[in-house]
Amino acid sequence: DEFLQGRKVLEENLERTAKQYEEIQQRLLPGDTPQIGAASLQEVVKQFSEKNGIGIRSFRILESKEINSYRKVSLQIDLNPTNSMLGLGQFIHDIEHHDKKLMISEMDFIVFNIRMPNNVQGSMIISGLMKGTQTKGKGKTG
Repeated sequence: DEFLQGRKVLEENLERTAKQYEEIQQRLLPGDTPQIGAASLQEVVKQFSEKNGIGIRSFRILESKEINSYRKVSLQIDLNPTNSMLGLGQFIHDIEHHDKKLMISEMDFIVFNIRMPNNVQGSMIISGLMKGTQTKGKGKTG
């Protein structure tokens, strides 16, 4: 009887762990390669910039990094000058509250006129996580 009770607890824990794993997987960027993950990230950023009236001058995909069982994919964007602080704030909010786990790891802004700070331009590094690459060998090359 004690064995069956223990088994029931184990099954419940396994089910809960599987559900948590699925929830985490839903928050990862799609794709099997860093290039596909970065393209997906770029598309999300582009949609939010258009929605909030923020012009992006350039996108640059940065080198991806393995973090435990995940791969961090990062994108540097350079913004055109904007005078909409509300749009910029909403753009940042949309990125950080997206259903995929996105992070802004760096922001650098320039104000053109300190006395009238209504026009800024800058750059950001935006990152997302995706499934790590499964390598057959444990040795690292490079």
